[in-house]
Amino acid sequence: PSLLIGVGLLLLGLAAFIVLPKPAATTESEDEISAIPVAVEFPVPELSMSDLQNNPVSLEDYRGMVVLVNNWATWCPPCKAEMPTFEAFYQEHKEKGFTIVAIEAGQPQAEVAEFVNSYKLSFPIWLDPQSKALDTFRNQRLPSSYLVDRDGTVRLTWIGAISRQMMDEYITPYLEE
Repeated sequence: PSLLIGVGLLLLGLAAFIVLPKPAATTESEDEISAIPVAVEFPVPELSMSDLQNNPVSLEDYRGMVVLVNNWATWCPPCKAEMPTFEAFYQEHKEKGFTIVAIEAGQPQAEVAEFVNSYKLSFPIWLDPQSKALDTFRNQRLPSSYLVDRDGTVRLTWIGAISRQMMDEYITPYLEE
């Protein structure tokens, strides 16, 4: 009898998994999964390093712009998945004072440059061989992203890949301020 009850509960759970809809908090459509942002409010941390061309760069250089800071890695599948979306959004909104600062977490410069060329990325790419950005934002998960408003306040944070729908819904309003 207990074996039959166990099998029955297992079948009931399987049926519920198949029949019940996926949670809206994780998907917009069957083929586009996205992290949902969390509202935060703290000053953008001081962060300086080098870009892909070995030029010194700092988040302070972007004061007055809306900036999506993205911690990522060339080997990270969700990071790779969001890059074409980031490039398209950047191209459409850069004239409104928007940029993406994509901080690569530790791969050699030549490997990062090859990745950037293969994905045809045109937004700023920074190199982070010592995981300085991950430490500064106190988050070691990849990808992780932070929306900084024009006044230098971090307003939203994402852990995981961001879909175009989430960018349109959550970033676009900051571009219209």
